[in-house]
Amino acid sequence: MPSLFPDLFVFEQFAPLILRLVLGAVFIVHGYPKLFTQFAETAQFFEAVNIRPAKFLVFVVGIVEFFGGIFLVAGFLTQLVAALIAIDMMVAIWKVKFRQGFFGGYEFDLALLAMAVSLILLGPGKFSLDLPF
Repeated sequence: MPSLFPDLFVFEQFAPLILRLVLGAVFIVHGYPKLFTQFAETAQFFEAVNIRPAKFLVFVVGIVEFFGGIFLVAGFLTQLVAALIAIDMMVAIWKVKFRQGFFGGYEFDLALLAMAVSLILLGPGKFSLDLPF
C-alpha cells in the first residue's frame, strides 16, 4: 500500500489502542452521571424526547456508557462494547441530535460512532485484555 510514511506501519496496532483510550474515557465521563448523579434528570430528558421506558433505558445506557468505557480502556470485550456504543450513538443521532443539524448537533456523536465502528472492524489492538500481546 503506498504511503507517505511507510515506516509508521510498524505502529499500526497502536491505532486501536488510541481509539479505545479516547472513546473509553469519553464514555466513562458521559455514563457516570447517568448512573450516579443525574439519573432523574436524564430520565426526564428521555421522556421529553420520547425514549421510553425512560428510567429503564437510562439505566441501560448508563451501564453501556460507563462500564463499556471502562471495558474499552482495558480492552475487554472491545468489539462487543464498540457495537453497543455504536448503537447508542445511532439512537442518539436519530432521536435527538439529527434535528439540531450537523454543527452543534450530531457531528460529535457521528465522530464517536465512526470511532466505535473502527474498533469493531480493527479489533482491540495492542495492550488489551482481548489480545494482550
